[in-house]
Formats: sequence, C-alpha cells, structure tokens
Amino acid sequence: MLAAMRSVVVIRNPQGGIAELGHGDLIGRLGRAELRIDDPRVSEAHAMVSLRAETLKLVALRGRLKVEGRPVSEVVLAVGQVIELASGVELRIEDVVTPEEVLGLEGEGLPRQPLHGVVSLFTLPRPRLEPGFHAQADATFWGEEASWRVAVGGQPARDFAAGDRLQIGDLAFRAVLIPLAQAASSPTVSAAAPVRIVASYDTAQIHQGGLVCMLAGVPARLLSELVAFKGPAAWEVLAQEIWGAAAERDALRTRFDMALSRLRKRFRDSGVRGDLVVMSGTGQIELVLRDGDVVEDCM
Repeated sequence: MLAAMRSVVVIRNPQGGIAELGHGDLIGRLGRAELRIDDPRVSEAHAMVSLRAETLKLVALRGRLKVEGRPVSEVVLAVGQVIELASGVELRIEDVVTPEEVLGLEGEGLPRQPLHGVVSLFTLPRPRLEPGFHAQADATFWGEEASWRVAVGGQPARDFAAGDRLQIGDLAFRAVLIPLAQAASSPTVSAAAPVRIVASYDTAQIHQGGLVCMLAGVPARLLSELVAFKGPAAWEVLAQEIWGAAAERDALRTRFDMALSRLRKRFRDSGVRGDLVVMSGTGQIELVLRDGDVVEDCM
C-alpha cells in the first residue's frame, strides 16, 4: 500500500518491471538512479520525478521525452500514460498517488505556510520563513512530505510532526497539516514585476515584488557565475568554474544538470520568475534579464 503522506508514481519499465519513484528520484543509466535503464540510447541522468504544486511531473534533464509522439521538456504524470525516452524505450505510468495533506507551520505573527525542502525560521524583526539553510536562523526545518526534522538554536535535531510545538523566546509555533490544494496556492507575484539579483558567489538573493529567493552553496555559485559572465556561456565552462577542470566530463555534466535543476526548483518554490535562467539546445546557458531588472555583483 502506498504511503498516504508521500507522493509516488508507479512506473512499468521497458523490461516489464515495476518501480515506485518519488520526488527527486532519477531515471537513467547511472548506477545510483532509482530507475536504472541499461540502454545506450538513454542518458545517464535522463529525467527526474518532481513534485510541483499539487502534481507529480517527469522533468527532462539530459535526455528527451516524448508523449504521443510530441517532444516535451516535462509532463504531468497520469495513469495510463506512455512516455518515450528513446525510440522503442518506453515507460508506462501504472499509478500516481499524492497526499491529501502536507506539513506546515503557523504561529504568533506567522500565517499558516507549507514546509518545502529546507526552510529557516526567523523571529526578528517579524516571524518569517525563508527557503534554504541560514546559520543565523532561530530554527531550521528539513524533510519531505511525511518525514520532517527541526533544529532550534544549538539544540540537537529532532523529529517534527503535526501537533508538535516550538517555543522561541516569547513566540509559540506549531506544526499543522495543510490540504494539498491550499498548499499549492502559495503566494506569487506578477511575472512582469522587476527582479533584483544580489550575487555574492557563495550566497545570492533574488527579489521580486515582496518575495525573496535565498540561495546558498552550488545554486548560488551557478547564478553568480552567470552574473559574472554577463552573457551566454557553455555549460562546461560554467561547470569547470564551479567544480574545477580536473573532473571527468560525464560526471561534471551530471553535477551541472542537478545544480541547474535545484536552482530552477528554488525559483519555483519561492514564487519568483522561473525564466531567469535559460539553457539552449546547444548547451549554452544564460541569465535572461528584462527591462527594469537590476543585478548587483558583490563578488
């Protein structure tokens, strides 16, 4: 029986076997792929299952996808679909299950909000949640769907589930279950609102309207390198700047694809414009700016 609090897709592979995949799971030739397909026509990290809003999608990474003969970069998964990875290499979707509720947080001065990925809680100057890990935060939450952890200050991390409470100074917070349909309708801003990017290499911020996307680590470095290039750049050049030229090319490409996927996911989760970073079919990647956008290079 599929877990009620975890989104999963059941896929029949080309050999007739069954695999159950969740958010972030890979399909491809890589030995660590959750659905490994040993076929030279399939890329190492061909596609990834992604939970976006209230739907599970299959997102193309290094390979192509076709549905009913049409090339697509991503597809909302549904029972009965046949997705082609390469000529004669097909996946059949046998079942798709998403939870009815997701874990969220609410408290004094903090409206009820869903938790996604890694989230930091700040109490000053007002209670707020920011995506990502921040060492100066009052508390950090991490996990996915049915399994969450929290660390408050210097205390050891502990499990965090619906009904649990946190006391930070004079403020009380509690874990609550939020219907998935409500969690999916997180605040967004007009796509026409100007963007301000602050790039500091190991950290970066994207401001749009009243929303802020906070980046750290590799996603921040990738965005900062694009800011420094001031134009299109080959993926391999960017990857070598981040991980060094000594890395093997295929491993470098896998790292780059995963970093780009994480960066785009952070854009989506934060509600800021998703077309800031665009990659062409020739391997060129570019930071796309519109009139009114501002970039601050603090490196």
